[in-house]
Amino acid sequence: MAFGRTVFIGNPAANNGAGAADIAALESLAQASAASFSSLEFIRTAGPGDAAARARAVEADLVVAVGGDGTIHEVVSGLMERPPADRASLGVIPCGNGNDFARTLGMPVGVAQAFPALLAAEERPLDVGLCNGVPFMQTLSFGLDAAIALGTHDRRARTGQTGTSLFVSEGIEQLLHHRDEYAFEAVFDGMAERGRMMMFAVQNGRTYGGGFDICPEAEPSDGMLDICYASAPLGLVPALLLFLRAKGGNHVGSRKMTFHRVRALDVAFDPSPPAQIDGERIESPRYRVHIEPAALSVLFARR
Repeated sequence: MAFGRTVFIGNPAANNGAGAADIAALESLAQASAASFSSLEFIRTAGPGDAAARARAVEADLVVAVGGDGTIHEVVSGLMERPPADRASLGVIPCGNGNDFARTLGMPVGVAQAFPALLAAEERPLDVGLCNGVPFMQTLSFGLDAAIALGTHDRRARTGQTGTSLFVSEGIEQLLHHRDEYAFEAVFDGMAERGRMMMFAVQNGRTYGGGFDICPEAEPSDGMLDICYASAPLGLVPALLLFLRAKGGNHVGSRKMTFHRVRALDVAFDPSPPAQIDGERIESPRYRVHIEPAALSVLFARR
């Protein structure tokens, strides 16, 4: 496809610092294909919040996030602050650890594979989730699964692990030592529900944690959010089995799992659990969540 004004916003710190080399390689590839773009610009982020600020301010037809899910989260946050008619389309070159949103788009990991896929991509309208006004493209979660996602930041820095193995290692650590329970009160599209949970996920796309198929029926352009939670209490062995089965979406039949599909959710927890939104920490006494259908045009890899 032919592209207009295109801005690549890259995170040099992505994937334990490997993002810098990825951005340099991508810039060379893009310059060699410059005829596909009416104009090209590369922006390297300087720290947390910079990608959001750049995406909010940039004048472009297409903004390409180069990095992991956190970089994508920031770029989307910036784009969503603009009026709908003035939002650039979103492209993704995945260079992170989990790369779950790229998985939703069918984008291959690695610059050499992802850039040709971007050039051949097709544009589709995609839903955007909002939690207390903060956008998310892929996942919002509470409890054990959020603790795993947030714990990978320290583990990555400490061990150098990347990809799915990073999430599996942190998951086992959390299961062994932090199977905490949380009471919740929720309203799912106007229907009230109470319970106790160990993990609670709200998904726009199917996967989180580097490919765990937590909501296998999730479809990011159906105007709905998919929710699943694991009821507490849950012992070590059942919890570990659920964790392993979730990698392939085989946890769905467990009587400990509850699934909902909604347009809006209002939920509060006691005590306050760890919470993450596209891999970034979020804290609030209450979470108001809804879906904004077809809010952003996004480039999908052709199949």
